[in-house]
Amino acid sequence: MRSKILSALVLGAFAVGCECAPDQCVNVDESCAPGTPGDFKRNIKDRVYFAFNKSHITEESKRTLEAQSGWLKTYPATKAVVAGHCDNRGTRQYNQALGDRRAHAAKKTLVHLGVDHKRLSTISYGKDNPQVAGDTEEAYAQNRVAVTTIE
Repeated sequence: MRSKILSALVLGAFAVGCECAPDQCVNVDESCAPGTPGDFKRNIKDRVYFAFNKSHITEESKRTLEAQSGWLKTYPATKAVVAGHCDNRGTRQYNQALGDRRAHAAKKTLVHLGVDHKRLSTISYGKDNPQVAGDTEEAYAQNRVAVTTIE
């Protein structure tokens, strides 16, 4: 009985070790190689969030955009699209304009931080392409966002 318990503990420890191994492995996935869209998405926050009906950049968002600008300046051959999104409240026309203001606010900050404006484009999805489905305050908050995607 004692040996069975000891064996179970050893197997459990081995399983825990295997579970942690992927985080400790060197990334061999080409999509996450340095300078790739996967690298940006995985290692840099790709989105900044906004308050209800707002499009101004908060201090927290500025820190995220500083990280994005650092990455973009490290890889000067890359281009990015900043997409503005809104929650599903309000009219389609209003949210289209609000998403546009959010995307442009993020782009303007990236340009201010030293990224060439020619490398950045914007698009507004308004409320037509939600990041999260649902009609909860948590879902609304996740959809009030500008997402930077590397082309």
